[in-house]
Amino acid sequence: MDALSREHAAARDAADPLGGFRARFVTDDPQRIYFDGNSLGRLPVATRDRLAALVSEWGERLVAGWSEWIDAPVRVGDMLAAGVLGAQPGEVIVADSTTVNLYKLCAAVLEGRPGALVTDEGNFPTDRYVLQGLAAAQGRELRLVGDPGEAQDACARGDVALVALSHVAYRSGALADLPGITSAVRAAGAEMVWDLSHSVGAVPIGLRGAGVELAVGCTYKYLNAGPGAPAFLYVARERQAELRSPIWGWFGQREQFAMERPYDPEPGIRRFLAGTPPILDIAAVEEGVRLTVEAGVAAIRVKSVAQTELIVALHDAVLAPLGFSLGSPRDPALRGSHVSLRHPEAWPICRALVERAGVVCDFRVPDSIRFGVAPLYTRFADVWDAVDRVRELVARGEQRLMDAEPGRVT
Repeated sequence: MDALSREHAAARDAADPLGGFRARFVTDDPQRIYFDGNSLGRLPVATRDRLAALVSEWGERLVAGWSEWIDAPVRVGDMLAAGVLGAQPGEVIVADSTTVNLYKLCAAVLEGRPGALVTDEGNFPTDRYVLQGLAAAQGRELRLVGDPGEAQDACARGDVALVALSHVAYRSGALADLPGITSAVRAAGAEMVWDLSHSVGAVPIGLRGAGVELAVGCTYKYLNAGPGAPAFLYVARERQAELRSPIWGWFGQREQFAMERPYDPEPGIRRFLAGTPPILDIAAVEEGVRLTVEAGVAAIRVKSVAQTELIVALHDAVLAPLGFSLGSPRDPALRGSHVSLRHPEAWPICRALVERAGVVCDFRVPDSIRFGVAPLYTRFADVWDAVDRVRELVARGEQRLMDAEPGRVT
């Protein structure tokens, strides 16, 4: 059987040990291929049911529910730590957004510490903006490097206070050397903060084993926690007592209901909490994490590599002759769970795929179409069909029928 045939893809689905997980997600239109899991994961059936039950609980119990709800940020953080991140209990909280959490950690480690800030010019915009804002507010240099691997060279002069990088590049899917870069940056005397948003739930991370002490990430991509779901924040236990969040809020206060006294932060990870946590949203995070832990990140990674390898092979066979080029690393060990396909007409092609071919993908400037495989619900046949629909659409020139003006959401 031809390894690039649809029959072979269907046979792989029949033998897939993770195949049963697809039925545990809401799929309203089985003909639509969803390749946007690297931006927003599908809705788990368990999450829909859990939220309905929690809304009823809210109606019945009212404020009395807080006796159980109040520890949700740490309880779900512990589940995420043990089952997904390779961290210890008491090192992860679920709270706020990735942007806010990144600001908390960066501002905390910069307190009383001189030096420049470093990130790569291709890092996700919110990360660069947070660093740019801190640099402007504190009169520091923001030093941009070409890619994450150059960060250690930027520290060579010994004048860098902080390096902040993404584990997986949002545009290309390139996977950074988490342990190697962490070790080199720390050896140069700088702090290292990682954004795990495009790797958590799709790539084994192993924070403790990699020597990582500080990290943040979102939960609405491969963890399937829903649009705008709270992010997470990780601080290694041995660093918690020395770091203080720049945002002082009552959920970070020791004995928070003893209110008539000055701020005195919790001794552990709770000190990075701020305001009242969104309980419905954290319940959605919990259900998404539960599915990921059940499947196992190692098994998810095996399937992810196989599926992105299939995209690359099909690209070479049928899309490259149509003017496409690969925008992601060819080596699967250097690639996350999405593949970028580059084309001069990427935006109208992406729009035509969504509106005319039933393939939901996304566009990133200047010329990349991202195919994000989420192994818990993406089938090998979906991969084959999506690439085939791209081939047919571009061969017919349907993208030239689309408005070439980019929309607000791409």
